[in-house]
Amino acid sequence: MRKITKVLSGAVAAVGALTALAVTAPAAQAAGTYQGCPYGAVCVYPQNTDWNNGHPSQILWSYGVHKLSNQYGQHMVFNNQYGGAKAKLCKGWDGSNCVWYYDMYTANNYDLGPINTIVISPTW
Repeated sequence: MRKITKVLSGAVAAVGALTALAVTAPAAQAAGTYQGCPYGAVCVYPQNTDWNNGHPSQILWSYGVHKLSNQYGQHMVFNNQYGGAKAKLCKGWDGSNCVWYYDMYTANNYDLGPINTIVISPTW
């Protein structure tokens, strides 16, 4: 567990300087809550807080298009789903014009200013 925390802590520090660096959560974390994000969910953390001490501001559970509002600047987004489920960040209100994709157990800081939706699907 300490190794996992060290790996993710180092990766999160590096992500602060880059907006499109994905971090893969180790397989050991793949079956439980990580940084306050329940297993099976996609989580968004408050602006400029990285993991916000394990307190996401949004927890998304269902497949489909999830509209965002008033989300600006850098936010950590984490896909803590299973079974091959994917998440993508999209500029269109209908889930179109997607610009970033998350496989299971991946996270990164992303500028959500131009992002209007998060689409969650079992596969592509």
